[in-house]
Amino acid sequence: MPQPTIYYIRHGQTEWNALGRFQGSKDIPLNDLGREQAAHAGGILKELLAQHARDADSLGFVSSPLGRARSTMEFVRSQLELPPQHYALDDRLREIGYGHWEGSTLAEQEALHPEIFAARELDKWSSPPPEGESYASVQLRMRDWYEGLTGDTVAVAHGGTARALMVALDVQTIAAAAELPIEQGAVYVFSNGGLAKYT
Repeated sequence: MPQPTIYYIRHGQTEWNALGRFQGSKDIPLNDLGREQAAHAGGILKELLAQHARDADSLGFVSSPLGRARSTMEFVRSQLELPPQHYALDDRLREIGYGHWEGSTLAEQEALHPEIFAARELDKWSSPPPEGESYASVQLRMRDWYEGLTGDTVAVAHGGTARALMVALDVQTIAAAAELPIEQGAVYVFSNGGLAKYT
């Protein structure tokens, strides 16, 4: 069976993104720029589907259950002239949990817990924040999600889940993915064992 193509979109910006705060499981809404980015990503996807002679109705649509991803999905579907709320939710697409770090910045955590911060900097993939998740565990749930796909899919989720999916599908190394910025307002296309980004 051919591998499904994934059109992957990170949610638009929130105020916590703008402030450099860890969000994780916290449900922070899109800000004005985030709404613009979500609509922009929808426009990019519409162009890509037209170039590939794809009908949007032929794709699956699934979002992280967090509000910032759901809002982004609804902007994307509106750009495709589809009913905004007709999509699935999958908890495996939720953002990596940052535990006690949620709501704080990197600089604050480095100052408060230098030993934990230093250990995580040495092995960001396998070392979770206190009461949080590791990227390695997120990689497992993203692999599980991918293996359950039955066709080409538009997924709206998060930066952490994007990195985990890249490693799960062998399109990035752990070292590269751990440090890779995941752009908002872009479409990442996982297809035929490769990855392309459209902005």
